Amino acid sequence: MVRGLLSLFVLGHSIKLLVAQGTECSGYQAKNVVVTDSSLVAELTLAGEKCNAFGEDITNLKLTVEYQTDTRLHVLIEDVGLNVFQVQEQVIPRPKSEGATSASSLLEFSYTEKPFSFKVTRKSTGDILFDTSDVPLIFESQYVRLRTKLPQNANLYGLGEHSDDFRLPLSNYTRTLWNAESPFIPEKANLYGSHPVYFDHRGGSGTHGVFLLSSSGMDINISQTDSGQQYLEYNTIGGVLDLYFLAGPEPAAVSKQYAEVVGLPAMMPYWTLGFHQCKYGWSDINVVNEVVANYSVAKIPLEAMWGDIDYMHDHKDFTTDPDKFPLDKMRALVDGLHKNNQRYIMILDPGIHNTDASYPTYTRGAEKDVYLKAADGSFYRGRQWPGEVVWPDWFSPNTQEWWTDEIARFFDPATGIDVDGLWNDMNEASSFCADTTCFDGAASRRSLPSGHHPHYHQKAQPVSHNKRADGGDKKGLPNRNLFTPPYEIHNHRGALSASTLWTNITNSDSTTQYDTHNVYGTMMAHATRSALLSRRPKLRPFVLTRSTFAGAGRAAAHWFGDNGSTWWDYRASIRQMLAFASLHTMPMVGSDVCGFNKIATEKMCARWALLGAFQPFYRNHADISAPAQEFYRWPLVADAAKKAIDARYRLLDYIYTAMYLQTVTANKIKGGLVVQPMWFLYPDNKNTYGIQTQWFLGDAVLVSPVVDDDSSSVLFYLPEGEVFYDFWTFEKVVGTGLTQRDEVGWTDIPVHIRGSTIVPMRTESGMTTAEVRGKNFTIVVAPGKDGKARGMLYLDDGESLDVGDKKSEISFTWDGKAFKAEGTFGYETDVVVESVVILGGEDGPKTRTGPWELKEGFGF
Repeated sequence: MVRGLLSLFVLGHSIKLLVAQGTECSGYQAKNVVVTDSSLVAELTLAGEKCNAFGEDITNLKLTVEYQTDTRLHVLIEDVGLNVFQVQEQVIPRPKSEGATSASSLLEFSYTEKPFSFKVTRKSTGDILFDTSDVPLIFESQYVRLRTKLPQNANLYGLGEHSDDFRLPLSNYTRTLWNAESPFIPEKANLYGSHPVYFDHRGGSGTHGVFLLSSSGMDINISQTDSGQQYLEYNTIGGVLDLYFLAGPEPAAVSKQYAEVVGLPAMMPYWTLGFHQCKYGWSDINVVNEVVANYSVAKIPLEAMWGDIDYMHDHKDFTTDPDKFPLDKMRALVDGLHKNNQRYIMILDPGIHNTDASYPTYTRGAEKDVYLKAADGSFYRGRQWPGEVVWPDWFSPNTQEWWTDEIARFFDPATGIDVDGLWNDMNEASSFCADTTCFDGAASRRSLPSGHHPHYHQKAQPVSHNKRADGGDKKGLPNRNLFTPPYEIHNHRGALSASTLWTNITNSDSTTQYDTHNVYGTMMAHATRSALLSRRPKLRPFVLTRSTFAGAGRAAAHWFGDNGSTWWDYRASIRQMLAFASLHTMPMVGSDVCGFNKIATEKMCARWALLGAFQPFYRNHADISAPAQEFYRWPLVADAAKKAIDARYRLLDYIYTAMYLQTVTANKIKGGLVVQPMWFLYPDNKNTYGIQTQWFLGDAVLVSPVVDDDSSSVLFYLPEGEVFYDFWTFEKVVGTGLTQRDEVGWTDIPVHIRGSTIVPMRTESGMTTAEVRGKNFTIVVAPGKDGKARGMLYLDDGESLDVGDKKSEISFTWDGKAFKAEGTFGYETDVVVESVVILGGEDGPKTRTGPWELKEGFGF
C-alpha cells in the first residue's frame, strides 16, 4: 500500500505508464465455472497481491456470459457484493435474452483461467473480435482497465460524441467520454454526449460492434504497444464491465442490433423534416415576425420558427419577457404560424432560478422536493442564464409530475403558447461555475428575498461521498473521492466538476452525479418527451437535446451544438452526422447550418444551405454575437436555399420512409437507415472505408458536396463499375473511382441516385410540408448493372403516435421489364402516382404515365 500511495501522489505519471503496460497488476483467476447451453457463470478472484493503482482492488468479481440472440452476446463483469454503480434500468432497460444458445450463436466466448482473459470469436470466419489476453484486467473502486487486441490497420468508428475523423485514428489517440459544454466543438475533446460503442469493420470478414454500457467517465485509448500490437483500452473511473458484442455481419445490421440494446429511435413527425430557422439575439417579437414575413416574401419555404432564451423574462424557464415578448403577441405569432401550417418550437434549460420568491416554477418545485441536493441536504446551487439556479433531479419520484405540470401550464393552447416541440439546451448540465469555489464567500451571495425558502442559500460542501456501507443495490461504492479521483480522465474542461454539476451531488435514488453525470441530459429529454405526450397523448412529440447518452434517440433528436461559421465546421458536420445517424442510432441529427459562432460568409452559407438540405435535421441558427444569417439575406444563399429545399421537399417521403425503417425492429429492405457512410453499402471496397465527406441519404441518394474552402471543385468517389444516375439530370454515370468535378456553381451540389434502387418523389415541392403532402408522386426507377431495382414508400398521417393499421408499406420492384407496386395500403389518400420514370435507357429516361391510386397494388 505504501508503494501504491507513493506512485499516486509522487510518481503519478509513472504509475499510469506502468498500469497501461500491465506490469504492476496480476489480474484475476476464474473459478467455479458453470456452463449451460446459453450461458457461463464464474467467480473471479484476485490472482495475486492487490495492485491498488488508482483505488482499492475489488477482490471478488462475478462473470456472467449470456448468448442473448444469435447475433448478440452479453458479457458482464461485476462485483460480487453488487455495490459498484450500474446504469439504472430506467435509463436503459436491459434487453432480454431470446433463447439463443452457444450452438446457434454467430459468436463464441472462450476464456483463459489465470490470469483471467477472454476472447470473442466470429464462428464463420474464425476471426477473433475481442481478445483481452495481453494485459490483466484491473477492477478497482475508482478505476477499471480492460484492453483488447485489434488487427493492424483496423477500421474503427464511433465512440462519440466527437468532431474528429469518422474513421478513428489508431496511434496515440484518446477518446474521453464526459459530457461537457463545448463551444466551437473542439477537436480531440469530449463534447456534449457519451456513446461508448464502436464498430470494427473487417471487410469481407464482416462488421461487428462492441458496446460498453457504462455512464462512468472514461478514457478509451487506441494505440500500439512497443512491439506494434494494435489495441483499444478502456480506462473508466468507476462502473462495471457491461459489454454487448454485436455480430452483424453487415454494417447496417450492427446498427440495428445496437438499437435493439439501447432502444430503437423514436419516429419523428413528418413536419420536423422541413426547414427550421432560429437565432439567439432576436431583440423582440416584432423581429421574429419580420423574419417569418421575409421568408415568405423571398419565397423560401419555412416550416418552423424557434424561440431561443430571448423570449424569457430574465432568462427564466416558463416565462415571457413582458416588454419584448409579451404573451399576447407570442400567442398571435404562434396562431399565425399554425394558420399557415407552420410550427413553433421553444427552448427550455434545466437551471431553475431560485432567488425570486414570486417565481412559481421554482416554488412549486421546492414544495415537491424535486431539486438536486448538496451534502448538507440543501438544494444544490450553481449559475446558469438566469443567475443563481437549482437543477431538477430527474431521478426524483416527483420531478416528472412537476415538469409535466409546468409544461402543461405554460404551453396550454388556451391560455399559453401552443408550442409544437421543445428544445433542451445546457443539459450536460452546463454551469457557469467554473469550479467548486463558485459560492465561497459572502460576496458571491445574492440578497435573500422576503419569504424565501429555507433551502435557498445553504452552502454545498465539497466533500467525498461516504454513503452506505451495506450496499448491494448497484448504487455506487462508499468512501470514494468524487471530486478528484486518482485516475484523471482527459476532460477538456479540466476537473470533473468544472462548468457542470458537482460530482458529489446525490440523486434522490442515492446515486451520485459522479456516476450519473453523463445521463443527465438524456434524462431531461425523456422527461420532456413524457410531458409532451401527457399534453398531447395521441401525437408524436418532438424534443431536441444537446446532451446525449446511449439510447437518447428513443426520446429526442440532436444537433451538434455550438459550432462555428467556418469551413472546418461545415466539414465536421458530415462526419458527426455519419457517426450519430448510422452508428449511435440517432437518425434525426444535424448541425447549425451556416454555423452558430463567428461570422458566416455568403459563399460558405450557400454551400451549407445545400449540404444541410440533405441531412436529416435542417436548421439555420446563429449566436447573439453573430450577424443575422437567414437565407434570404444574400441573393446567392437565397437561390441555393430555394434549389436545396425544393429537392429536399420532393424527397421528404423517401427520407420519411428511411426514418420509419430505422425505427422498426425488422428491416423491410436492405439498409433501412436514414444516413449511411459509403462503406455500409460497399463493405468489401477498401476505398470507401475512410470516406467522410460523402454519404448516402437512405440507401439510394449519394451526396458529394464541395468541401474545400471557397472552392468550386470537388473530388468524390464513385465505386468502379457501379451504376449511378445524376439526381438533377437523370444522366447515367458509371463509376470510375475518384471523380473530379470542376466549376461547381455556388447553388449546385453533386448528388447521384445509386443503381438498383427506386426513389419515390413528390412531383412538386411546396412552401410547407403540409402543402407537400398534397402533391402527387413520381416514382424514379434507377436500374443497376443487372437491369433491376427495388425500393419502398411508407405513408401514414405523419403525426399520430400509433397509426395502427392506417399506414401503407408499398414495395416497388423493376425486373428489367415489368414494374410492380405491392404491399399494404391502409393509409387513405387522394394523392396518386402520376408517373413512373425508368432511367438508363439508350434513348434516355422512359416515362410511363398514370395515374395510379395508392389504394391497391399496380403495375405494368
